[in-house]
Amino acid sequence: MVLQISQRDSRVLTASSRRPRASRFALMGAAAALAFGVAMGVPAPSAYAEAPQTLATVTGPSSFADVVDRVKPAVVAIKVKATEEDHDHFDVPGLSPDDPMYRFFKRFGEDGGRGQKHVTMSQGSGFIVSPDGYVVTNNHVVEHASEVEVALDSGKTLPAKVIGTDKRTDLALLKISDGDKLPYVEWSSANPRVGDWVIAVGNPFGLGGSVTAGIVSARGRDIGAGPYDDFLQIDAPVNRGNSGGPAFDTRGAVIGVNTAIYSPSGGSVGIGFAIPAEVAKDVVAALKEKGAVSRGWIGVKIQNVTQEIADSMGLKSTKGALIAQPQKGAPAEEAGLKAGDVIIAVNGEKIETPRELARKIAAMGPKKSVDITFLRNGAEKTVKLTLGVLPEEKEARADNDFGGGDGGEITGLGIEVAPASEVRGAGREGVIVTDIDPSGSAAQKGVRRGDVIVEAGGQTVNSRADLASAFDAARKEGRRSVLLRVKSADGMKFVAVPVKAG
Repeated sequence: MVLQISQRDSRVLTASSRRPRASRFALMGAAAALAFGVAMGVPAPSAYAEAPQTLATVTGPSSFADVVDRVKPAVVAIKVKATEEDHDHFDVPGLSPDDPMYRFFKRFGEDGGRGQKHVTMSQGSGFIVSPDGYVVTNNHVVEHASEVEVALDSGKTLPAKVIGTDKRTDLALLKISDGDKLPYVEWSSANPRVGDWVIAVGNPFGLGGSVTAGIVSARGRDIGAGPYDDFLQIDAPVNRGNSGGPAFDTRGAVIGVNTAIYSPSGGSVGIGFAIPAEVAKDVVAALKEKGAVSRGWIGVKIQNVTQEIADSMGLKSTKGALIAQPQKGAPAEEAGLKAGDVIIAVNGEKIETPRELARKIAAMGPKKSVDITFLRNGAEKTVKLTLGVLPEEKEARADNDFGGGDGGEITGLGIEVAPASEVRGAGREGVIVTDIDPSGSAAQKGVRRGDVIVEAGGQTVNSRADLASAFDAARKEGRRSVLLRVKSADGMKFVAVPVKAG
């Protein structure tokens, strides 16, 4: 199964299997007839009428036609002409693209030259949120756009301008050039509940004006799209071209912006994801006012505290956000926060996960003074810092030190290492994993060929001997694992690796 973040015309959200017709249920026997009768508010069969308990009657709308008539004119098709550059070309002599070292050097090394530019035409969906023609859609629908047109439900096509985009939430705001007294829809003021009806309207496969219905399947979904994931999961069928379109409640208010699908085939299988209205409306307001979104920032790479990491660090709980690396010159470093600290509260409010920390800090905005409570060596401490402005995303690159060197295997880990300073592109600090046994303990905990181990058990590692010494010390002390600080293509992280008898 593949999670697909919807891309313009060919990578749009989808979600949900089709609902069976009621008449089919009615033909499936007494049990099905009972379920059908209860759902439609029809008297239950006599077998259940004699039961001592009373069954609650559940009712639902007999039709969505009235709400669709109200909202459909405000839903538009987005047509985009874009110029893109192909960055897929990358060559490393002697390495296959399937080799982990190839991905390591592609991420940290030079990109091997500029790609070819080409023009693409694509489509998506959107919806008008003001009578003067402001339109909400997904960022990936209009990313790299050189021309944007909006096709109204009436069939009229109008040029539009990109007012602002936000990659981190995948939202964009457009403005129809000559918009005046256009039909529009409003954001919902209430958060939907799991089980509530949802109506999706959009432009699947370029067909335009298509309507589907389902329910809210879950809230607060993290699909790995970014640090602020908080998606609604819906089962209203949506397909390629629906991306950026609205999800409505039964009153016709927008509860979400359709964005992604989970699908083995690229089509609807009943699992789609929408950005909640409470997130989208704040982002859209900021884009309308400033053309961009300013978020608070402390400048740390953070990760979950697993049970193994908690045991390695002597922590009583897995709650909080573990600092893998503070960024140089960032507010966190200036306040004295260090790698290995575990943030457990912000302004006295408990933090249970890294994602919760990221959302809370971002929502506060820059230049705010906050109290950060953290654990260091088992002791609770608090520092005050001033939030910075979350910078634009930058590609991480390692230092370009070139050379070669010998390595050696670490007993019980299943890895061979060499000083990072002797391997091209690996940097000056730590040891690089040059070979790894897929069945070894290090590989099973996520260590990969090309990773650079910079610390083991809280001590700096610059040689095979340093790493081996850390594991020998752990064995003598009877510890079950050693906490490694590892630099990978995805950034800095902590990994707890079990100690095996040497």
